Amino acid sequence: MKRLLLATALTLLSATSAMAQTVYIVRHAEKADASSDPVLSTAGAERAGALAAALADAHPDLILVSPLQRTALTAAPTAEYHGVAPVAVPFEGGVDGQVAATVARVRTLPEDATVLIVGHSNTVPLIARALGYAEAADMPECEFDRMTMVHLMRGGVHGQVSRYGAPANCPTGMTLLRGGIVVQLADDLQSLSLLGKTP
Repeated sequence: MKRLLLATALTLLSATSAMAQTVYIVRHAEKADASSDPVLSTAGAERAGALAAALADAHPDLILVSPLQRTALTAAPTAEYHGVAPVAVPFEGGVDGQVAATVARVRTLPEDATVLIVGHSNTVPLIARALGYAEAADMPECEFDRMTMVHLMRGGVHGQVSRYGAPANCPTGMTLLRGGIVVQLADDLQSLSLLGKTP
């Protein structure tokens, strides 16, 4: 009897330890133009399809987007494939308010939930950091292929970055550091410049 109780306890402990929220965070795909609320370009539509393919086995319970249509359009193929309607998180309180509201929605979910968040170049790193992935780097305007996966576990947070779809068209040798400073090395020339943010 004691062995049975011990085995049951170990099974429950193992299951609890294995439970973790998985949060995928991406930026919207390429824009058609520089207007305030553009649709996706042809490349952007292709990337949205690539996102759905990359997350085919992810089975998201919740998909969060911003009120701007480029995020909803990026999420649309994934949402359709999994039968999950995207939820727009408003920019009440500005960027900080939107980030806080997004993170709050994630934290209300069960421990084993899976979430897709489609944001902007300035919100993706902030959301990842707010969830506990402190190493999340800022994003340059040219970067569209980053996928950040954050596992939220009782024992801590684990994050990793992968790429999906066509490679982003960023300058060769560009390395983005925290604080929005871009370091570019070209032959023996090192230049430092502040990165202007455009979501």
